[in-house]
Amino acid sequence: MFKKVLLVLIVLVAIQGLIFATGTQEKKGEKLHIVVATDATWPPMEMVNEKKEIVGFDIDLMKAIAREGGFTVEFKNTAWDGIFAGLAAGKYDAVMSSVTITEERKKQMDFSIPYINAGQVLVVRKEESGVSKLEDMVGKKVGAQIGTTGAFAVEKVKGVMLKTYDEIGLAFEDLVNGRIDGVVADSPTAANFALQNADFKGKLKIVGKPFTEEYYGIAVKKGNKKVLDAINKGLKKVLDSGENKKLEEKWLR
Repeated sequence: MFKKVLLVLIVLVAIQGLIFATGTQEKKGEKLHIVVATDATWPPMEMVNEKKEIVGFDIDLMKAIAREGGFTVEFKNTAWDGIFAGLAAGKYDAVMSSVTITEERKKQMDFSIPYINAGQVLVVRKEESGVSKLEDMVGKKVGAQIGTTGAFAVEKVKGVMLKTYDEIGLAFEDLVNGRIDGVVADSPTAANFALQNADFKGKLKIVGKPFTEEYYGIAVKKGNKKVLDAINKGLKKVLDSGENKKLEEKWLR
């Protein structure tokens, strides 16, 4: 009887060990290893290139954070609709996927310090001069996606004519073809169309800085202080050194 009880206890301990081994791995003498989920369908922040590699601003930034924070990182391409549920379930350690820090989300997960303001920016044609802010567009027509922060921002500037679109790509087409004079969109979307899109590249430019606040952060499971501290340690060093600005120039300017 004693042998049977002992055998059961051994099996239970082994199972428990397997369960806890599925999370973040850190063996004695080895670096902390953090698995990061990202929905790689949002260029230029995160996307899959022709070599089937996950690339983008967020990816380069996280690699720099890992280097400065003294941990190793692994990326896991994950569909957006289940990305936060997977974090809560412990399928990965963090989510870095153009995640806006909101009060509602902060109730469900913890966030790193903010790493970029992805607020609204103004895009004009390349040859446009004398424009550095939305107020410079008085008497001109500016496009934005209907119901967005960008559309609301344009409406607030007296003398600027707003044209709304169901899909922001149509606004950029009209801008290139001269049917409107500018487009307001969040900075990653603006960078994608103005700088990365083959149809618009070289024809458009982003002017000024974001004029609304929409900060992105790295999400971790609520209470996971070990991972959060490691990420914040590396992120602070990257921000202090200005390496993040070099990455912004590479991907978002």
